[in-house]
Amino acid sequence: MRTSFVIAIAASLLAGQAFAQNTAPSTPPTDLQAPATAPHDAHQVPQAAEGPSNPAVRTEEGNNASRPVAGANSFTEGEAKSRIEARGFANVSELKKDEQGIWRGKAQQNGRSVDVALDFQGNVFAEPS
Repeated sequence: MRTSFVIAIAASLLAGQAFAQNTAPSTPPTDLQAPATAPHDAHQVPQAAEGPSNPAVRTEEGNNASRPVAGANSFTEGEAKSRIEARGFANVSELKKDEQGIWRGKAQQNGRSVDVALDFQGNVFAEPS
């Protein structure tokens, strides 16, 4: 009987320790947080950004470059056509992805034929054909 009691006590103590090891603190320790006004130290790790600071796909209007940016392009032909049309082009045709990952084709803009390009960031460019 006494042995069972000792084993039960030991088991409950071990279970409590295991539980405590898996429980995360509700707030991080304050000694690891850098003050908001701390001077920049080359060895200090910067805090993570709230979101991506250089998104692969731009969602707002306009381009972030003056010419198409080469890179691995994950747009399908249909997605490329839709993005180009959303920027005001009509009759988008002959879309082909080149060796730089840029979709290139033909389209109409304000009644004139233009060559169009879509890069991996979603930038759309037009040049008279």
